[in-house]
Amino acid sequence: MAISELQMGLIGAGAIAVVGVLAYNKWQERKAQKHAEKTFRSDHRDVLLEPGTSERPGESAYDDISEAPPTQLPDDIPTEIAPSAVAEEAGRKAPPLPPEVDERVDCVIRLESIEPILAGQLWQTQREHLEGLSKPVAWFALDESVNQWRPISPHSGERYHWFCSAMQLVDRRGPINDADFSRFVDGVGRTADQFMAIPTAAPARAESVERAGQLDQFCASVDVQIGVNLVSGAEPFLGTKLRGLVEAQGLALRADGLFHAEDDNGNSLFVLGNLEPTLFSPESLRDMQTQGLTMIVDVPRVANGAQVFDRMMLVAKQLASALGAHVVDDNRQPFGPEAAALIRQQIKHFQGQMQECGMPAGSPLALRLFTA
Repeated sequence: MAISELQMGLIGAGAIAVVGVLAYNKWQERKAQKHAEKTFRSDHRDVLLEPGTSERPGESAYDDISEAPPTQLPDDIPTEIAPSAVAEEAGRKAPPLPPEVDERVDCVIRLESIEPILAGQLWQTQREHLEGLSKPVAWFALDESVNQWRPISPHSGERYHWFCSAMQLVDRRGPINDADFSRFVDGVGRTADQFMAIPTAAPARAESVERAGQLDQFCASVDVQIGVNLVSGAEPFLGTKLRGLVEAQGLALRADGLFHAEDDNGNSLFVLGNLEPTLFSPESLRDMQTQGLTMIVDVPRVANGAQVFDRMMLVAKQLASALGAHVVDDNRQPFGPEAAALIRQQIKHFQGQMQECGMPAGSPLALRLFTA
């Protein structure tokens, strides 16, 4: 018996409805499984560093470590941390983390969607749900054709099944708190719900906040900036002459009002600024006069810190000679070879601690952690 077009249409519509119901049931089942995992998950400790108290938010711009002994870390500080367990969804494991993400310093949640999601649309949605967080959040999408994670932005035009969201636990403003953790987890959850995606189990709140505090304590113990000053003798430094001398040393003026010594990749090694409140700019230097300069190396943010310090001191001496200036410390005491040798030793000590804890000075991880 021949099947009419109406019957064929009804059969097709019925098949689509069945597929839709099965997909919806699968999503509801996996969502319920996720809720049960979160409800009965235990808050076991998985520490990175020994607990303590950080005072980073109140620290000064840079420390004069020539007058204080370096902070000592506990002997039993662990140098590695095992990744937290990731829930298996419908017999399929979540993919490994993007190389830019590190569970020692990030709170991580991955999302899986049955239907591919437009990455730019998800990015815009999560921005609304995560507004107000005090720490940066990075998003990535897995390109399964090449098994590679790609950062996403509002302009990402591809569709993906897997996404990864990572909130940084610490920066120079301090660690995350309970409110940050709750806002992140809830915001990612609302984003997932909006796209009918399934999030992997979130890390335990108490564990994440505690780990953030411990990590912040360690970062504070090695967060040192070394500064030396050049003060004028009888006459102030003229801005026009100063700019020519500094640029002849290979330093470049940036928009932050400081001259930067850069490596081959354009990363800042040390900076030279005005000891007085006025920042440097092409305009201000035309008629500026100043009584002093300050030079600073940010120890956690540069590799081979002792060598960078030596280069900074060489530039300081050459500028002092050309300007008739004196090289002094923060107390306006002469900065001699003994003080330089002590600081060089301490830089090696701090950067050695960072190396032992798996976050080498000047590495991408260190640059993320030691930023405001």
